[in-house]
Amino acid sequence: MKMVSSPLSLYQICLNVTVEDSIKGCRLCEKDLKFLPNNILFDFYYKLFLENHLCLLGRELGDLEIFNRLLSVKSKRTKFLKCFQSLLDHGNKTTNISEILINQYSKYLKKIDVNSNYIDFGLKLGGFLNEGGWYPNCIKVLNIAEELCKRHPRTELILKKLLDCYHKRIHAEVCYKEFKAADHTYELAQKVVSELVDLGSSPNLAAIYSNFSTLYYMKSEYDEALEWSKKALRLLSHDLPVRIIIEVLRQASKSCIVKRWFNQAGFLIRQALSLASDLYAIDHHPHYADTLTDYGFYLLNYDSTEDSLKVYEKSLAIRKEIFLKNNINVALAHEDLAYVLYVHEYSSGSFSSASENAEKALKIMRKILPPDHLLISSAKRVKALILEEVALDMRRFGDLENIRRQNEYLRESEELHKEALASSFKTFGEKNVLTAKQYGNLGRLYQSMTKFEEAERMHLKAIAIKAELLGESDYEVALSVGHLASLYNYQMGRYHDAEKLYKRSIEINVNLFGETYSGLEYDYRGITHVYMKLADTENVLLYKRKMREWKKLREQIRTEIKNEEVLPLQEIVDTFFKMC
Repeated sequence: MKMVSSPLSLYQICLNVTVEDSIKGCRLCEKDLKFLPNNILFDFYYKLFLENHLCLLGRELGDLEIFNRLLSVKSKRTKFLKCFQSLLDHGNKTTNISEILINQYSKYLKKIDVNSNYIDFGLKLGGFLNEGGWYPNCIKVLNIAEELCKRHPRTELILKKLLDCYHKRIHAEVCYKEFKAADHTYELAQKVVSELVDLGSSPNLAAIYSNFSTLYYMKSEYDEALEWSKKALRLLSHDLPVRIIIEVLRQASKSCIVKRWFNQAGFLIRQALSLASDLYAIDHHPHYADTLTDYGFYLLNYDSTEDSLKVYEKSLAIRKEIFLKNNINVALAHEDLAYVLYVHEYSSGSFSSASENAEKALKIMRKILPPDHLLISSAKRVKALILEEVALDMRRFGDLENIRRQNEYLRESEELHKEALASSFKTFGEKNVLTAKQYGNLGRLYQSMTKFEEAERMHLKAIAIKAELLGESDYEVALSVGHLASLYNYQMGRYHDAEKLYKRSIEINVNLFGETYSGLEYDYRGITHVYMKLADTENVLLYKRKMREWKKLREQIRTEIKNEEVLPLQEIVDTFFKMC
C-alpha cells in the first residue's frame, strides 16, 4: 500500500513561502524578518541551510545582530553548529563566515563608549566556537572580549565577565595545544579570582577549576590535575548548569584514570554519562559525544577494549552527523577509534580498519591545521604504531616484494615516531610522560628493526622518566618494563634480566588491574619462554598453569554498557571523596 505523506502544517507552508520570497529578493520580506521571534527566525535560516542556499545564509549570518539572536536559541544549538560548519566548508566559494564575524566584532574596539553588551556577545560567540571545535577563531574573539573588558573599571560585574572570558579561552587554548598561552590565561584568571575575593564576591569556580585541571592533565602533570579536579568537585552545587556539572565529572574521571583510581573514575564518568544522556537525549550535542569519548577512554584503560570500541564508534557517528568531516572533533574521533582498533586487533594482526581511521584523521588535520601542529603529531604516533604492526605481520611472507614493503613501512614508522618525539620534546621537554611514551615507541620500533642496542637505550629512557614522574608502580612503568623484558628475552638472550623485568611487570599489573588483566598474557608467555630457555621445568609448569587460570578468568568477564541511576549531586560528591 502506498504511503501518503502528511500535509504540511500552516507553519511549514508559511516558512516555505518566506524562504522562497527571500531567495527572489523580496525587500519587504527581508525587512519584516527582523520582527520575527528568535526561534522562528532560526527556523527560517535553518530552512535556507536545508535547501542549500549557503551564499545567502552566509551573508545573513555575517550580521552580528542576527547571529546574536540565533545564539539565544539554545534548544537548537546542534542544528546551528551544523549550519556553521557547512558555511565554513562553503568558504572556498564565499568569504569565510568566521572571518566576517571576527572583523565585525573587532570594530567595537574602535568605539569610544564600550557597551557591556558587546562583551556579552563576544562571550556567547566564543562559547559557540568552543563547542564546534573552532579554537583559533574562538581565541581571537575572546581576545577582543578581554580588551573590551579592560576598557571598563574593574568592578565586580566586569571582573566576572573577564573571568568567564578566561574560563572559555583557557579551554580553547588547551584543546588547541597552545600551552604557553594557556599558562598565561591561567595566571590572569588566578589574579581575577583574587580581585573578586578582595571585593567580597564569591562566584562559583567549579568550571574554571575543572579547566585548570584539564590544563595540567594535558601537560601530563597528573597530581596537579587531580587536585584541581577535587577542588572543582567540592564546589559543585544545584544552581550550576547541568552542562557544567557534567564537564567537572568528566574531567575528574580522567584525572582519576591517569592516577589509576579506576573505581572513582568509573563512578564519576557513569554519573556524567547518565546526566548527559538525559540532557542531550533529543538534540545530540557535541558535548554528548565528548562524554562518550571519555567513557570510552575509561573502558579502554580499564581493560574493556571491546566495549570501549563500541562507545568510540558511537561518539564518531554523532560528530560526523553534526560536522561531516572537516572539523577537528571528527579528526580526533577518527584518531581515538584508530587507536582503540589498534589495541583491539593487536593479537589478530588485522589493522585495516585502524589504518583507515588513522589516515582519515591525518587527512582532516592536514587540511585544517598548521603542518607542525601538536595534534598532527599525536595522529602520526598512532599511524606509526599501526604501520609497525602491519610490517611485522608481513614477515609471514618471505618474497622480495613483501620484504621491500616491510622495510618501507618500518622506515615510515620511524620517521613518524621521530617527528612525534621532536614535537613532544619541543613542547614539554624531556621530563614529561608524553616524551617518555615517544621514547618507548621508538624502542619497540628499533626492536622490530633489529637495532637492539638502540632499542634498549630508548626503553631505559622511557622507564627512568616514567618512574620519576609517576612512581615505580605505575602502569606506564610496567608497560615499558614489559617491552624491555621482551627485548632481552626474544632478541638479546639476556634471560635472567628478562625474568626480573617480567616479574616486576606482573606484580604492578596484578596490583593495579587484578588477575584478569589482558596484558598479563604477554608477561606470562614471555616469562614461560624465559624459563624454557633456562631449562627451569618447575617454573615453566607454574606459569603455564597461571596462563590457563588467566584464560578461564577472562572467559568469565562480562561487561555491560548501561547508564546508572543519577544520584543527588551532593551524594555524588560525598561518595567520591569516601572512595578516595
